[in-house]
Amino acid sequence: MRLKVCGMTKIDQLKELEELGIDFAGLIFYKPSPRYALNGGLSPSKIKKERVKINKIGVFVNESAENILKIVDDWKLDMVQLHGDESPRFCEQISSHINTIKAFRIGTENNTAYKVFPYTKETDLFLFDTLGKNFGGTGEQFDWNHISSTKIQKPYFLSGGIGIDDIGKIKEFCEEQRNLFALDVNSKFEISPGIKDMQMVKRFAEEIKKIN
Repeated sequence: MRLKVCGMTKIDQLKELEELGIDFAGLIFYKPSPRYALNGGLSPSKIKKERVKINKIGVFVNESAENILKIVDDWKLDMVQLHGDESPRFCEQISSHINTIKAFRIGTENNTAYKVFPYTKETDLFLFDTLGKNFGGTGEQFDWNHISSTKIQKPYFLSGGIGIDDIGKIKEFCEEQRNLFALDVNSKFEISPGIKDMQMVKRFAEEIKKIN
């Protein structure tokens, strides 16, 4: 099972993720977020100087296409995650330049199929997160049955309050969800916003990598 650790803000922790064999690092380019990538001093020059090679996913919320593509170029991003109210047409515009993930925030109502259908051809992957008052992580889980009961036509990231105590639940879920592409973790592995508990990440990654 692939793993993405999102909300990274420190160059040394990015390097640690790479050493641990983590598949993806999420860099948030949404200024209101406490995990805004530049808050911890990250920069394209630091990443280049330290020769960080981990796959970098840039997370954007209702950003202009011009700014997204500039950041993609400056930071040498490998994927883009659109986490706002972006339209299918906008997603298609971005995905014509770089592999694009469209995030959907899932609440108590099971309307997942209705949400994802217009984006099926316009993006490369989906991501499912928990609906909150604001954009960004809530630290809470939505009901994964909303995904199980929906025929998802694309590979997807599963996000939203996933922690180290969820290993058993994840294993059960993976047995029936063949389109699950990767897990996306964040706040449950933090000491403070943007600062990860790397020992906890390591323990989780070791267990996740055992899941086919």
